[in-house]
Amino acid sequence: MQSSNVVIAQDLNHIFKAKNKKQTDIDAIQDLNLNIPAGQLTALVGPDGAGKTTLLRLIAGLYQPTSGSLDVLGINVIQNPQEVQDRISYMPQHFGLYEDLSILENLNLYADLHGVSQDIRQKRFARLLDITDLAAFTQRPAGKLSGGMKQKLGLACTLVRSPELLLLDEPSVGVDPLSRRDLWIIIEQLVKEENLSVIISTAYMDEAERCSKVYIMYEGQILQQGTPQNLSEQVKGLTWQAYPPENMKARALQAYLLDQKPSIIDAVPKGDIVRFMTQQECSELPSELVPLGTHVEARAPELEDAFMLFLHQKQLKSSSKHHTHQPLSSRISNQPQQTSPVIVVKDVVRKFGDFTAVSDTSFDVQQGEIFGLLGPNGAGKTTTFRMLCGLLPATSGKLEVVGMNLRTARAPARAKIGYVSQKFSLYSNLTVIENLRFFGGAYGLSGKQLHQQIENALQQFELEPDVKTGDLNIGFKKRLSMAAALLHQPEIIFLDEPTSGIDPLARRAFWYTIHKLSNQGITIIITTHFMEEAEYCDRIAIQDAGKMLALGTPKQIRQQGGLVTADMNTAFIAIVEQARVQHH
Repeated sequence: MQSSNVVIAQDLNHIFKAKNKKQTDIDAIQDLNLNIPAGQLTALVGPDGAGKTTLLRLIAGLYQPTSGSLDVLGINVIQNPQEVQDRISYMPQHFGLYEDLSILENLNLYADLHGVSQDIRQKRFARLLDITDLAAFTQRPAGKLSGGMKQKLGLACTLVRSPELLLLDEPSVGVDPLSRRDLWIIIEQLVKEENLSVIISTAYMDEAERCSKVYIMYEGQILQQGTPQNLSEQVKGLTWQAYPPENMKARALQAYLLDQKPSIIDAVPKGDIVRFMTQQECSELPSELVPLGTHVEARAPELEDAFMLFLHQKQLKSSSKHHTHQPLSSRISNQPQQTSPVIVVKDVVRKFGDFTAVSDTSFDVQQGEIFGLLGPNGAGKTTTFRMLCGLLPATSGKLEVVGMNLRTARAPARAKIGYVSQKFSLYSNLTVIENLRFFGGAYGLSGKQLHQQIENALQQFELEPDVKTGDLNIGFKKRLSMAAALLHQPEIIFLDEPTSGIDPLARRAFWYTIHKLSNQGITIIITTHFMEEAEYCDRIAIQDAGKMLALGTPKQIRQQGGLVTADMNTAFIAIVEQARVQHH
């Protein structure tokens, strides 16, 4: 008889043994109990290092638990891992596509591996290519696909046979809003039409809200579980929104609210308002918590509010190291902006052979501005970025950084720039401090100055100097990349998807740092796929297929999307789709 639960875990533990005496064992999963029902979408959420990937790998029979019991599809996975693997499909975070093989060759390869017969194959491929919208590209090599298309192909390869349980580990990391929407349409269609059970780990709370049940994990345990509605209900009476006074930016109001700890535990700009959460339930907000002229009203709670509250409570309990940020608002500078921009891009074109990656792009950026570069995967953002960093020459047009022409003065311009790429090349076998020494030396720092900058970086980013970089979770790796890029005190810092794959808590901390830098007069150019992060920027440019589609403040962009009240995600999709319709 088929159990109504696809996964039953009892007192489950998984310990990663230390590789040497210097390291300690890691309790990745601790006394975990859960029952996951069949035929629905289940989400695992939690900060980096919470144990989500470890749990998925245990369910997939790829790890042997240290102790406890685990049944998957009614099978004891500890005794029969192969039997479980024959009936499930698992898509890890870095799915192994063969870059030099075409889409069709990749599908055939995975079908061969799973022993899918030829007659089933044709029907299955046709359906998968149809729902992933890849039918027109079957001969294209996987290495030539955009990030979103690669994720869709990974999902199709995972589904070449019809599994009884599908495990997805953060399938939408690094994927733009359009591709993310498409991925979810596919997943929801499979659940409905094939009665498929899906367990998905995600860093996006709006994705978790689409699931029937959500498990919030923390340090290898289940912190809370329930339907998105049940979890949201638990923060009723704590959630508000504030409209800043006339002359105040939403992010300045956010900084002000975050300084009102412990009364206020979270604040995020959304459009022209700031959504925030109080520690205690109250029918109306004490006026001393907000600046004069701020209008405040209650709002309905969402899953992300619940997530932030549970983590906040847990960290307060477990953290003796709980640090207080030095107040930000006191340093929100109204310094007069320099009149000449620090970045000038005029009529810039970049071609690779006969392919135009960036076409006729113009914009400029002022000192201390946070400037967001947005666009779908393959839009030309990274190419634009690399040209501005002096890593790639423009085919034509004018590029100026800090008053220097990148055509003639690339090296001196680069000395004024910090760059954090998506896959920042940290050396994983070196410790944190060894990485910082290496990058500091590469930027020409030495002696007392290098020592001082490293000390500052360790403190500012709360990094442990002697930890091996390979042992850091993704959030801390991103912090270390940022610390390394700032060692030589650049005037401009380029951040290419710095928050991709990190949880809401780590994202908040990251943006806190970015605002601090901006307040010190450092100019920030950032790309991101999290549209709510676009709201943190002073101005945004949206690119697609190498062309500039929109340029302006977040509010102007939302208006251009025809939706003053809408969120940035909706506006972004509208702008890109309108342009694509006109183009065709």
